[in-house]
Amino acid sequence: MGDIFTAVFGSEAEEQYILQCMSYILIFMAGATFLTLLFENVPYGRYATSKYGFPVNVKLAWFVQELPAFVLPVFLVLKSSAAQLSETANRFLIAMYFCHYVHRSLVYPFLIRGGKPTPFFSFALAFVFCIYNGYLQIRHLSHFAEYPKDWVRHPWFIAGFVLWLLGWLVNVHSDHILRNLRKPGETGYKIPVGGMFEYVSGANFLGEIVEWSGFALAAHSIHSAAFAIFTFVVLSSRAVAHHKWYLAKFEDYPKSRKALIPFVF
Repeated sequence: MGDIFTAVFGSEAEEQYILQCMSYILIFMAGATFLTLLFENVPYGRYATSKYGFPVNVKLAWFVQELPAFVLPVFLVLKSSAAQLSETANRFLIAMYFCHYVHRSLVYPFLIRGGKPTPFFSFALAFVFCIYNGYLQIRHLSHFAEYPKDWVRHPWFIAGFVLWLLGWLVNVHSDHILRNLRKPGETGYKIPVGGMFEYVSGANFLGEIVEWSGFALAAHSIHSAAFAIFTFVVLSSRAVAHHKWYLAKFEDYPKSRKALIPFVF
């Protein structure tokens, strides 16, 4: 494994530098995405249009586009012999990452009920992102990240883990609510109720934002921070778009419900 990366990057120092550059590029892309999303919604789901390419079955799209975020990191971990893999903090953080993507790539796609096809452009971008970010996060954690021996007892790690766990639970529960809005045979959109949907329109997005923000706090690196920033930009924009859509579509939509942050925004 080391020979493969040595052949590609020349040295571990060079690869570590490339990983840092990838993190800053991801932050730059978050800024560019923010500007783009001021004028255009992310084109999938209810915002899908034919101008972004031919439609891909929604279950197939979610499965294939998310799979690299699981398969590539598994390969990186199994083939790595770095000392970092024996450290508790590194193992914990890698497990947090996998907890999300095992569900997102191997469980979530097969639970989808109905759903509009995904435009190929959106599908392709998500596929590339999962490769990019999967390599960035897990290669850093499995080969380069160094933490103090007692890092898992540090307040930052504990706070980050608690946030990650809460975010993951909110995300999974909110997805469950959305899947069960319609009874068998029903079509069309309904107002989601229960859980964090009582407070915000984008409960599932809020959960994932909190999840990766907690991960970034626990991992304490530019690599994880870049992921959290990119996630916030994309999902906060989608939450705002959903909120406006719900208000326009349903006259009885709860006026006290916010877009993303309970009681605030």
